[in-house]
Amino acid sequence: MNFLKSLTDKVSTKKGAWMTVVIWLVLMIVMSAGPKLGDYKVSNFQSLPDEAQSIITQNQLDQYFPTDQGTPGIYVFYKPDGKLAIEDVIMIIEEIKEANIEGIEKIVDISKLPPHALRAFLSEDETTMIVPMNLKAGLGNADYAEINEETTEVGRNIAEKLNIEFYITGPAGIAGDTVRLFESADLNLLFATIGIILVLLIGIYRSPLLAMIPLLATVVVYQVVNQTVALLGAGGLEINNSTASIMSILLFAAVVDYSLFVFSRYREELNHYEDQYEAMKAAIGATAEPVLFAGGTVFAAMIILYFADFREYQNFAPVFATAMVIIMIASVTLIPALFALFGRKAFWPKVPKYGETKEVKHGIWGPVAKFVVGKPFLAGGVVLLFLIVTALNIFNLNYEFNMVKGFPEDLPSRRGFEIVEEKFNKGDLAQTTVLVSGDQLTQEDLQEISAAFTENEHISSSRPSGLTENGKYGKITVSLRDNPYSIEAIEFLEKFREDYSTFRLSNNKEVQLSYAGVTAKLVDEQQVNNSDIKKIVTLETILILALLFFLTRSIKMPIYMMATILISYLSALGLGIFLVDVIFGFDAISTRAPVYAFIFLVALGIDYNIILVSRFFEERKTLKVKDALEVAIRNTGGVISSAGVILAATFAALITMPITDLSIFGFIVAIGIIMDTFLVRGMLLPSLILFFEKDKTRPLKGAV
Repeated sequence: MNFLKSLTDKVSTKKGAWMTVVIWLVLMIVMSAGPKLGDYKVSNFQSLPDEAQSIITQNQLDQYFPTDQGTPGIYVFYKPDGKLAIEDVIMIIEEIKEANIEGIEKIVDISKLPPHALRAFLSEDETTMIVPMNLKAGLGNADYAEINEETTEVGRNIAEKLNIEFYITGPAGIAGDTVRLFESADLNLLFATIGIILVLLIGIYRSPLLAMIPLLATVVVYQVVNQTVALLGAGGLEINNSTASIMSILLFAAVVDYSLFVFSRYREELNHYEDQYEAMKAAIGATAEPVLFAGGTVFAAMIILYFADFREYQNFAPVFATAMVIIMIASVTLIPALFALFGRKAFWPKVPKYGETKEVKHGIWGPVAKFVVGKPFLAGGVVLLFLIVTALNIFNLNYEFNMVKGFPEDLPSRRGFEIVEEKFNKGDLAQTTVLVSGDQLTQEDLQEISAAFTENEHISSSRPSGLTENGKYGKITVSLRDNPYSIEAIEFLEKFREDYSTFRLSNNKEVQLSYAGVTAKLVDEQQVNNSDIKKIVTLETILILALLFFLTRSIKMPIYMMATILISYLSALGLGIFLVDVIFGFDAISTRAPVYAFIFLVALGIDYNIILVSRFFEERKTLKVKDALEVAIRNTGGVISSAGVILAATFAALITMPITDLSIFGFIVAIGIIMDTFLVRGMLLPSLILFFEKDKTRPLKGAV
């Protein structure tokens, strides 16, 4: 790669290093004047594809039964120590109305409802009342948060005097709380990540500058990436809150990871070259291609997400791919430039000296390398057995579909949601709407269908709720007996909508039925997600195999390299869901967690494969397989284990997030990276290499 060599040679000169750093700083400052990423984050992201049945049905309902209403919400009034006085609720609502809070479109006027209608809003024990409301259409997520905060302040001022708890839940309440959650959580995540990386780098390398230089590079790259993604947002790309949070973790992890690979080789070369810039030219010359190839693999893995049907996975692709391109460029320009400028001072107090011939100490990896090459069947067999046993736990995998359960317990929208769930029919939390399509439909037809529905033991109530003037479309509102977010409700509705895709009326007329609402969307989500898992795993495996064939110029090695990655992923997932249950008490995880974990563990795991194998090929030019492998394990073990620990700790920083989905994802990925670093890359893969790779009459010539 002549262009790459020409670029890294220029960056490695004193003038080139200064120019590189200046260019990056100017780029960061100029781009900071552009749009801000936070302005384009969305919390109400539509994850399902437009072709999903529930989305098609909802669009048809909006077309045939148009409404100007905006986002619905629920005011929850709860008196834990006695019966709730309706007059008190009316008083609180009047205070909210008199506050003239901009953005509230409508609050149901319970003061004008007849007693029998009012009962529908009051719990059986009369401790709780729910009052539906709507916010205006066209509001942004930040608007929801501001409106809810102002409403809560007004409502609680009077509610507390009456010993009443007041909460806002439903879509409007949840959307507002989600915005505030991510605003505070992202900032905490950023500081936690920086703190973890700083402490680990200083602890591992005992050098303040070795810790600060990668972080300096990360700060610059972080700002450039954020502003670039913001430009994508300004261009029309919807940016999911969780996507932005995970992107920041990937960025810190990858930049620090690649920094370790560069400066570990730089430290070696400073022993061979007196001039710090010549040493960097040799170091980056040896590491640029493996680092770019490793980064390119992560980039390609993210691009695969374009082929997913689930829009949340698709949303990852442009954001993460953009981040990886910028990270890769920084890895062969900004990072080596910074280290070259600091030179030997970067390693103080353990400064590498020119001409130093004493053997570098390899800590635990020297003995480990001897053990693995001496007893490969024992080392590889024990690790493989552990991975298989832990992987079997994936058969105990259960999914959680209730997003609210992933929020902190004291969050107002969750607290209100759980009170409604406890005091009212659970199915009323999120009703299912059935669209009836036919010719010359009447109210009697809709009533007949509703009556048939209520005969089912899983349906609490069913009532006609609309009929078009031309009689072609009607709608029925259905409340399930189970929590609409539960597995039981999802499994029921999945079968029910198959059995009742059509309905034959008593007059022998057949009508078409389709379903919308939260539970219907969760049915589609489960089906789309299951399909996407198979698609992503298949495409990702084919892609990485192809890249490994290109890298190794071997038929056998890519197969067992990929096999170790896959078994490592399954083991991490199996062990992860066990520990998540034992430590955190979660017996189910989000449907997204396995896919996210697969993408990151496979993409990042292949990085360590590439570093080890590329060093093996380099040593293999002059040594036999066994000797070359021992040198490769010994010399890459330290940097891979250091990078792995830092990478795992960086993802573990997601545990600080108040969103359970992200916490569990970070925990599983951290476990997987640790196992990958120490067991798979350090013992299992070398054992397989010894088993499959044999000495030839001529030294092996690898591509790297």
